[in-house]
Amino acid sequence: MFGERLAAAAVLGASVVIGVAYFFWSSASSSEKEAQKQPGGEALSAAVKQEEASEKQKVAAVVQTEAANKDGEEEEEEEAVIQSEARKEEKEEEEEEEEEALVVQNEALVVQNEVLKEEEESPDLHPEAETSEPRPVESDSEGSQVLVLGLDGAGKTSLLHCLSTGILDQDMKPTEGFNAVSINRDGLHIEFLEIGGKEELRQYWQRYLSKALLLVFVVDASDPQRFTVARKHLEVLLTSRPRLPLMVLANKQDIPSALSITDVHDDLSLSEVGERQLFLIGTYMKKGEVELSSGVQDARDLIIQIACGSK
Repeated sequence: MFGERLAAAAVLGASVVIGVAYFFWSSASSSEKEAQKQPGGEALSAAVKQEEASEKQKVAAVVQTEAANKDGEEEEEEEAVIQSEARKEEKEEEEEEEEEALVVQNEALVVQNEVLKEEEESPDLHPEAETSEPRPVESDSEGSQVLVLGLDGAGKTSLLHCLSTGILDQDMKPTEGFNAVSINRDGLHIEFLEIGGKEELRQYWQRYLSKALLLVFVVDASDPQRFTVARKHLEVLLTSRPRLPLMVLANKQDIPSALSITDVHDDLSLSEVGERQLFLIGTYMKKGEVELSSGVQDARDLIIQIACGSK
């Protein structure tokens, strides 16, 4: 009987021990779970992972931005090339249109000149209409003027000022219409008539050829890009007066880039001017110089000689 009680007590003691052990194990397990929930546990690990993911996103964004910038630069370069080609084509088209317009204008000038000749031959049948066109003082006798022509900016007005005064003492404004100058030298009276070289004034050039004893055609030798236009106008003028003496002044020879006399002769096709007196002289005028350049002096002496020969 005593042995049975002792065995029961042993069983009960073992159960108590087991219960206490389970209690401590359960408490430890709960504490471990709580610790994982505290900062520094799994939460801290998740934060680190999140930060790494954020850094990766930033790197990816930088790479994407650089790629976008590169694509944008390539597109800008392509656009610049396209615009440059478009401007080049536009310029070529404008030059072609200008040349075509010049040809049409020259043809119209030829027709206009023929009409004017008919009017001069039959004044009663073709009375002169009133016009607001500025008209210079014209000489009474035919073939008494030195007609000075050339594109705008060639230096025609400065040349006439030098011929009349012997010096270029002021800045000359471009001629907007007509510029008439008279020179008296050794009892000889010479009338010069300059007509402006702007496009809208070139249509009047031919109208005064009939009164010219000499055509002085001035070109800017430092601007050969305009020689094509100058040559076309000169060809039309010379066709109207096949034997009119011609003096071509290759002006602005003091500029280093100016073409030589030989180059001007070739570029203006002066070998095709026909059977006429031809003079080609290099000239320049500088403000304040007390003496005319040798070219201007030669031109003046030849003009006087031709004027004397026509009397």
